[in-house]
Amino acid sequence: MSHIVQIQTEIRDPAAIRAACNRLRLPEPVFGATKLFSSSKTGWAVQLPAWRYPLVCDVATGKVDYDNYGGRWGDQNHFDRYMQCYGVEKAKIEARKRGHSVTEQQLADGSIKVVVQVGGAA
Repeated sequence: MSHIVQIQTEIRDPAAIRAACNRLRLPEPVFGATKLFSSSKTGWAVQLPAWRYPLVCDVATGKVDYDNYGGRWGDQNHFDRYMQCYGVEKAKIEARKRGHSVTEQQLADGSIKVVVQVGGAA
C-alpha cells in the first residue's frame, strides 16, 4: 500500500522572505502592489533571475502569486529554489528563537539537510 503526502509551504514571514532573497543574492523584496501580466497583487514582491514578473508573497494568506507563462517568462527551477530557501531560512529562524543551534548541509542531489540541536544557541 502506498502513502501519499502533500506538503504546502505557506509564506508568512517577511524576515524569512528577506533571508531567502539574501541567500540567493536576489534584490531586496519590496512590499506593495505589484503588476503581474493581467492582474495586480499586494504583498512582498520577489524578483527572480530573468523572470518577467516578480513573485508576490501575501503573508496574510501564506500564498504566492506569480505568472511565468508556463516557463516562458521564468524558469520554474528558480521558483522551486526560492521556496526551498524560504523553508530552510524559516526553520532556522524558528529554531534559533527557541534557543536551538542549527547547522545545514547542501547535499549532492540539491536538497538541503537542516539539523536542529535542542539546547545551545548558534
